[in-house]
Amino acid sequence: MERKGIKIIKADIKEIVKQLNKALSDEWLAYYQYWLGEKLVRGKFREEVAAELGQHAGDELKHAGMIADRIIQLGGTPVLKPEEWYKLTNCGYDAPEDPDVIPILKQNIKGEQCAIEVYQKLAEMLKDKDPITYLMVLSILKDEIEHEDDLINILEDIQ
Repeated sequence: MERKGIKIIKADIKEIVKQLNKALSDEWLAYYQYWLGEKLVRGKFREEVAAELGQHAGDELKHAGMIADRIIQLGGTPVLKPEEWYKLTNCGYDAPEDPDVIPILKQNIKGEQCAIEVYQKLAEMLKDKDPITYLMVLSILKDEIEHEDDLINILEDIQ
């Protein structure tokens, strides 16, 4: 049966799925980076930073779920193997090797700034072509901008 929700898309659905799988890979790596950072972070304001990292980890996991659901709705398959995340990622992964609050915050700010660029490009690609994915991307972009702001504010308070 024909799906009107797919038929209204005025873009290459395979390319949308490809870009969403790249973003999905980013979200899983960001989730792990935040989750692990929350566990390892040390130093002044550790509790405040850990709480923020934990909240952001939850948001990244939520984003991964949103993206995976949309990929499936578009008839695609979300990335099936974690080892593929490294091949597909836009933003990479910075292992929290130095658990001090300052390097942890800077690593995550860098990741958020990359995510902002990724979702801005996706929004530009999807505007007026795929309204549902576009709105999802805008919602995630809003969260990523808030994350960057939260982390920069904490970093400024510490310094």
